[in-house]
Amino acid sequence: MPDKFKNVLVWGTADIEQATIDQAVRSARMPFVSGPVALMPDAHVGKGATIGSVIPTVGAVMPAAVGVDIGCGMIAARLDLDASQLPDNLGPLHGAIRDAIPAGMGKGHVGSTRDEMRDAAVDRLMTNAPFERSDQRKTAAAANQFGSLGSGNHFVEVCLDESDRVWLVLHSGSRGVGNQLATEHIEKAKGLMAQYFVALDDPDLAYFSEGTEEFDRYIAAMLWAQDWAMANRAQMLHAAVRVIGAQLARPVVVVDEVNCHHNFTERESHHGRDMWITRKGAIRARVGDRGVIPGSMGTRSYVVSGLGSVASYCSCSHGAGRRMSRSAARRTLDVDGLRKRMAGKAWNDRDAEALIDEDPRSYKDIDSVMAAQADLVTVETTLRQVLNYKGAEDQRRPRRR
Repeated sequence: MPDKFKNVLVWGTADIEQATIDQAVRSARMPFVSGPVALMPDAHVGKGATIGSVIPTVGAVMPAAVGVDIGCGMIAARLDLDASQLPDNLGPLHGAIRDAIPAGMGKGHVGSTRDEMRDAAVDRLMTNAPFERSDQRKTAAAANQFGSLGSGNHFVEVCLDESDRVWLVLHSGSRGVGNQLATEHIEKAKGLMAQYFVALDDPDLAYFSEGTEEFDRYIAAMLWAQDWAMANRAQMLHAAVRVIGAQLARPVVVVDEVNCHHNFTERESHHGRDMWITRKGAIRARVGDRGVIPGSMGTRSYVVSGLGSVASYCSCSHGAGRRMSRSAARRTLDVDGLRKRMAGKAWNDRDAEALIDEDPRSYKDIDSVMAAQADLVTVETTLRQVLNYKGAEDQRRPRRR
C-alpha cells in the first residue's frame, strides 16, 4: 500500500530516493493536476516528470511527462514450443535475431530486403501521419526504423515460463520519429510558457491547455506515435517468430500475446471525473488488463493482470527501475561482474563493455518491486530469460527519456 508525501502517493518507499519524490512533488504542484501523483515502486528521476509516475490532469497535458519515447512499451508472446524444442546452443539464434532486427541508436532497415508486411504497415501509418511526407527527416525515420529496436534498455528476449514453455519478450517504442515529434512539442510548450510569462519550477513541466490548437496537435501526434510504437513491436515480434521458425525448420505459432504501452496519455474517468492520465514508465492496470513487467538483464520478467487500484489510477510499474544512473554504472561496475550475471544465457557477450550501464546491478530488485505492488497487479506468469539481445553500438551516449 502507498505512503503519502505532499500530494504524492508512493509505492515501495524504501527503495525510492528522496530526489525522486521531490521531483514528483513538483509535478503534483501544477495547478491542473487533479489528485495525488502516483509513484510506482520502480520510480526514479527522469527528465521533467518522474519515470514511474502517473499524473492526473484536467484541462492540460505536459508533453515532457510522456517523454520523448512516446508509446514505449512491451510485447510478450507465448509460442507453441517448449524448452526441449529449442537448440542446445542458442548462439546462432541470437545472431539470426540480430540480423533480422536492427538495433542501436538511429539504426533501421535502410538497404535491407523488402518485407511486404512491414511495407504495408508503414503505408497504413503514413496515411494518418501528423506531418507532411515532404518532411523528409520524419518520413525517413518513420519508414526506415519501423521494425527496429533502438538502444538503451530496449531488448528482445527468449524466455521460459514455469512450465518451460517458450515466450518472446520485446521492449521498444516510437524510435526516431516519436523522438522528433515529442521534442518539437516539448519545445513548443516551453515557448508558449515564455510567451505568456508562465513561471515553472522546472521548464520541462511546460504544458498545453485543452481547447487550444497546440493541445490538439500534440494529442494527435502523440496518439499516432503510440500507434506506430505498438505496430513496431508487433512487426519485430513477427520477425523474431519467423527467425525461430527458420532455425527450427518448422512453422512457429503465437498462442498468446500481450502488447502494452508504458509512456502515454489517455483520456480516462477516475473519481467521477474525466481527466487525462499520463503514465511515464507505468502500465495501465484496470481489472483484467494484461501487462508485461520486465526485470533487468539476467533477471525475471512477469506477465500480469491488473487489479484496478483506484489509488493508482489503475496503474502499475513498467519494470525494475534504475537505482544507479548510466554514468554511475559505467564508473563503478565491472565487465566480469556483468558476465557472471549473464552466465548460461545467449547474449551480446562481445558488447559487454558497451552494455555495462545495463548491468542488473544498476537496477532495482524486480522481486522487491513486484512485492511492493501486490495491490496493483496479480502475476499470471513468471519468465526467465535464456537469450537476451540488445543494441549496443551507442550505449555510451547519454539517452534522454
